Amino acid sequence: MSDTAKITSTHLGRGAFVYIRQSSAHQVERNRESTDRQYPLVERAIALGWRREQVSVFDEDLGVSADGIAQRSGFAHMTSEVALGRVGIVFGLEVSRLARNNADWYRLLDLCGVTDTLIADGDGIYHPGLFNDRLVLGLKGTMSEAELHVLRARLNGGIRNKAARGELRRGLPVGFVWGEQDGEVLFHPNEAVSGAVRTVFARFAEMGSARQVWLWFRCHGLDFPLQTNALRELRWVKPTYTAIHQVLTSPVYAGAYVYGKTRHERYVDAHGHLRKRVRRLAPGQWAVLLREHHHGFIDWQTYEANQQRLASNTRPRPHDPGGAVREGAALLQGLASCGRCGRRLKVFYSGRHSAPGYHCSGDTIVNGRGEHCLRIGGRQIDQAVAATFLVALAPAGIEASLLAAEQLEADHDGALAQWRRQAERAGYEAQRAERRYRAVEPENRLVARGLEAEWEKRLHEFDTAQAELARRQHQRPLALRPEERAAVLALGTDLARVWDAATTTDRDRKELLRTLLEEVIVALHTDTMNANLTMRWKGGLTSDIDLSLSTRRVASVRTDDDTIDLVRRLAVHYPDAVIAGILNRQGRRTATGQRFNLNHVGNLRRHWKIPRCEPPTGPPTGDLLTIAGAAAVLGIAPSTVHRWLNDGFVAGEQLTPGAPWRIRMTDELRSRFVAEAPQGYVPMLDATRLLGVTRQTVLQRVKRGELHAVHVCRGRRKGLRIKVPEALPDLFDQSSRDRG
Repeated sequence: MSDTAKITSTHLGRGAFVYIRQSSAHQVERNRESTDRQYPLVERAIALGWRREQVSVFDEDLGVSADGIAQRSGFAHMTSEVALGRVGIVFGLEVSRLARNNADWYRLLDLCGVTDTLIADGDGIYHPGLFNDRLVLGLKGTMSEAELHVLRARLNGGIRNKAARGELRRGLPVGFVWGEQDGEVLFHPNEAVSGAVRTVFARFAEMGSARQVWLWFRCHGLDFPLQTNALRELRWVKPTYTAIHQVLTSPVYAGAYVYGKTRHERYVDAHGHLRKRVRRLAPGQWAVLLREHHHGFIDWQTYEANQQRLASNTRPRPHDPGGAVREGAALLQGLASCGRCGRRLKVFYSGRHSAPGYHCSGDTIVNGRGEHCLRIGGRQIDQAVAATFLVALAPAGIEASLLAAEQLEADHDGALAQWRRQAERAGYEAQRAERRYRAVEPENRLVARGLEAEWEKRLHEFDTAQAELARRQHQRPLALRPEERAAVLALGTDLARVWDAATTTDRDRKELLRTLLEEVIVALHTDTMNANLTMRWKGGLTSDIDLSLSTRRVASVRTDDDTIDLVRRLAVHYPDAVIAGILNRQGRRTATGQRFNLNHVGNLRRHWKIPRCEPPTGPPTGDLLTIAGAAAVLGIAPSTVHRWLNDGFVAGEQLTPGAPWRIRMTDELRSRFVAEAPQGYVPMLDATRLLGVTRQTVLQRVKRGELHAVHVCRGRRKGLRIKVPEALPDLFDQSSRDRG
């Protein structure tokens, strides 16, 4: 049977579909000949008897692979039309254009065979309902799938073979460039780029935290180089945390050549679709790892130590040490462990002054609830550990002070060196813009005006960099003066004064403890109210401390006078049930050591002739309102009032800790809740981007009154609005700058 004899009037009465596809966007852009060969299939359909208006072209899948993983909207639309019996023939330049996998290919063949639809390629016309034609089409589909496998195997084999020798050229991180020889990796010729990368590793060796390194760069106003595969030209931008973290985690900076750090996996999603994902592999599973392949900024041992330090900064598991140093007052955060079960102790803060404490939830279940191994205040424990630590550190105090003096000078020199490079780079850019402006023809004003504006911009950046460099040089001398060096050395003999100084932050104290301490095991003896502390030093030595804990004895005969006075004051405003809750939240107990309830408060009140609370007969008067009353006046939800109260934006009053809050309504408070944001107030996300800090930092500055904020109560975008001043403030505290 000839090819044209397979075409019947039924086929001519339906539509003719021309399917056009290229596997990737690169092929669509570069391999134009293949695409140009597919569009003329429309003329072939017309020559076989279909009218032009019956011919439909499906080119939605240009740049999409047909391996079965990518979703092809054009192929899905064409298949649905075939299933509905609206297609007489499907044209494709070759079978591989229609499908590269048997699952899609045989599904199309089955539908075409059932709906009497023809398939045409460059070799002829086939009817999937005929055995011989289906056999040929099935063989072509299998060969197309095998061809894709062979091509991939050849390409991947060549790539892996070249990568095994360290000669495969891939994108290098900032600070490196490819040399002329095969596999040759060189430092970036720009000294400013290499200096910025070396500064990252130097700051991390001192601070031990990627975030602190990032804050150091932002605090000193330093730029960081950016170079990607999409942007070949080097750019200097404000550093991001991601950029700093990538420098610290990339093995290329340790002189290693790495290939195969990720693996592509196929899986079936919840909707039954075949998907592909990228999974990161552990260093032991990397396909290629060639150490000492080129000169690096650090050695391999330093790289491994950095990875361990970064891993320890993440939140540890129950039995693992570590965790990044936080700003809280609990000095043993991440160091203290339970002497009963061995778990890492968790930190809590309580009371008006946020006194630190430690607790261990344990793994014992009593009456359906977890029983604490221990729960203990942290002040006495921290003081005992700090005293022992200072005694052990005293012999090395002089040496430590000398190192501190040298480190201060080195830090200042490092920041100034970066600013000198930035000023030099700004000067080069200004000279380059001048040369480009002078090289243009004067008559070409369209180009000359743009180059002139660019020259002026570069000159302004150069003047700004020069002024900032001069200011920083004048701000502090390059070396410590003799009197300053003598003051630093004097501190070496009095470490306790340094430890208790107001300029020494809790974070600094924690970092000092971690330099020598590995772990502090806390064992609590509730019968004698003693605590045994075992300090395990780095190197294997241990120190034991027996600590007597001061406790408040509960009266065994009668309720203490403080509780009675408190009940007397609370009974004026609250019923017995509310008073019982307040007393329990404060940790108070009855004369027999039990928790308060409604009956206990009632009996105590009747015994001491305390009148009960009488609810008001009329609506409340005055400016002192409850949470619900303040929310009704302000037109917001009570949860919003609670949140502003906890954040410190709204002032509240309590008769005693644990009592319900009362809000004093003022005109100033009403002015913070508006229907529309005033001019100059932006959402929180925009404020963090403009100021270059986190959301928590912005909230802290609003609480201190350094930034103004209002709450928009209406509209689709409710919430906080921050007023960002024209002269952006320095939101990094002095302690972060001193540590830098």
